[in-house]
Amino acid sequence: MRTLRALGAAGAAALLTASAATAATAATAATAAPSPPPAPRPQLTDAAVDKAVARLDATVTDMMRRTGVPGVAVAVVHDDEVVHLKGFGLRRTGASAAVDPDTVFQIASLSKPVSSTVVAGTLTDPDAWDRHTALPGFSLKDPWVTGHVTTADLFSHRSGLPDHAGDLLEDLGYDQSYILDHLRLEPLTPFRASYAYTNFGFTAAAEAVARAKGTSWQKLADDTLFKPAGMTDTSTEFSAFADSPDRAATHVKNPDGTWSPRYVRDPDAQAPAGGVSSTARDMSRWLRLQLAGGTLDGKRIIPADTLARTHVPAVVSQPPATPTARTGFYGLGWNVSYDDAGRLRLSHSGAFELGANTNVTMLPLEQLGIVVLTNGAPVGLADAVALDFFDFAEHGRATADWLALAGSLYAQMDAAGRSPTDYAHPPAGAKPARDSAAYTGTYDNPFYGRATVTAGDDGTLTLALGPKPLRFPLTHYDGDTFSFVTTGENAVGRTGVTFADGTLRVEYLDADHLGTFTRQ
Repeated sequence: MRTLRALGAAGAAALLTASAATAATAATAATAAPSPPPAPRPQLTDAAVDKAVARLDATVTDMMRRTGVPGVAVAVVHDDEVVHLKGFGLRRTGASAAVDPDTVFQIASLSKPVSSTVVAGTLTDPDAWDRHTALPGFSLKDPWVTGHVTTADLFSHRSGLPDHAGDLLEDLGYDQSYILDHLRLEPLTPFRASYAYTNFGFTAAAEAVARAKGTSWQKLADDTLFKPAGMTDTSTEFSAFADSPDRAATHVKNPDGTWSPRYVRDPDAQAPAGGVSSTARDMSRWLRLQLAGGTLDGKRIIPADTLARTHVPAVVSQPPATPTARTGFYGLGWNVSYDDAGRLRLSHSGAFELGANTNVTMLPLEQLGIVVLTNGAPVGLADAVALDFFDFAEHGRATADWLALAGSLYAQMDAAGRSPTDYAHPPAGAKPARDSAAYTGTYDNPFYGRATVTAGDDGTLTLALGPKPLRFPLTHYDGDTFSFVTTGENAVGRTGVTFADGTLRVEYLDADHLGTFTRQ
């Protein structure tokens, strides 16, 4: 699962500049204590918000036309009122059922701020986020880190685990228990000093909280948030989504530009990080709760102080590229940034390459938030609708083509994961492969488990990976190098398989140097 961190995080350049000016003044006035900068004040008028809301329908339908995304649902909250709630398009291509405010979508990584709300509701004080809580048997490669890592560390992706650690194990079919157990083999970067987005680190922390409460993650979410907030169509279990009669099927784009519901994404293994399904109506209630500091309809549901902690920067997620660029931060399940007026901006995107894209963005000072749910693979629509909405509310016009910008960023992320080698076209003068017996057999790997290479009657090789296992026909490329087409949420097109000295190395599994299997 990939997220649009570049769009979800902005920076604090204006605040840093103000702080530096204050410090310089204090240095020349030894008798006076430095004065804090003035608190930001709301800037958006009701009329400006109303105009942005009035424009939303046209924005959504235009972006759907440009991208072909089949279905969208949008909710906007302002001053504790739901001022826009609407569905657009179809739940499933080839059928007539329309998206409405109660259509259930998979929300992907938008699950993270929902899950941090759940955990905030279980804690007695903000400092509890920083206490060491461990899932029984869970460990990381460094024993010291294992003994000190906290819920806040894992919820802010600063544990030192590498980017998307464990996601490829999920693609191969391993369950949550296996994946969390094998995170101990992942190499670590400096603890609390480095940021890398990890679904299963996040999941380990959430599951630890549920285990400490003696319950399941789903029941904890139900009892702490979903039921008290009246989020009646929200769940962390895939079965609830699959059984909903009013659900939005996930869609991917075909080569001819049309969209089809070709895949099913079961995210149960990483439920706290990406397994929530919900509706625009339910998410509007959650938005109201967030903007009201944990209350809803006059009732306290989540403690204000433990919830507020989720909105505070915990790690730098996007260092500034230039002295005047903005810094991006990550809080506890949230992208955290500050705009030119010093206002806190909270956001998160969700993306399933197998067919969903979502976004939530809030300006708490303005008591304004939007959530956008879609049933299409990420092409930037969900993020662009939110960016365009806030841009129009702020400036009375769109200052950029946000769809083009967001779409290009997703395209860049897709391209970045692909092999630099064009395995579909062997080089001129490619060396022939050896006899199939030189490659067949069983290979073991402490992280990815067993790999088996078999040969058909015609000598064609097949690689089997994972517990099911998944089977991949191998295509010869050059000498002892073959390739196969990857599948799953983290598919990267064709990847290489190289045999050498009793080993096989699977290229796309080897990003963290864990992808070499040894022949038995």
